[in-house]
Amino acid sequence: MRLEKVAAKALEKANFNRYLLSAAVSKRANELAAGAEPLVNMDPKKYKFSDIAITEIAEGVVKIEGMQQS
Repeated sequence: MRLEKVAAKALEKANFNRYLLSAAVSKRANELAAGAEPLVNMDPKKYKFSDIAITEIAEGVVKIEGMQQS
């Protein structure tokens, strides 16, 4: 899936709050950089940590804290 579509899907998961999405992606990317295993089938040697993090959020594998799921 193209990154633009992934970003749009992730933004929807964050109730279109760009600040909240940015903070969540940053936090997860830092966790990945510190050695956490990706929760999606993406190779950290091939993709940026931020791309992996936003994909995890878009697919619903990683939930954003403080978000109420409807």
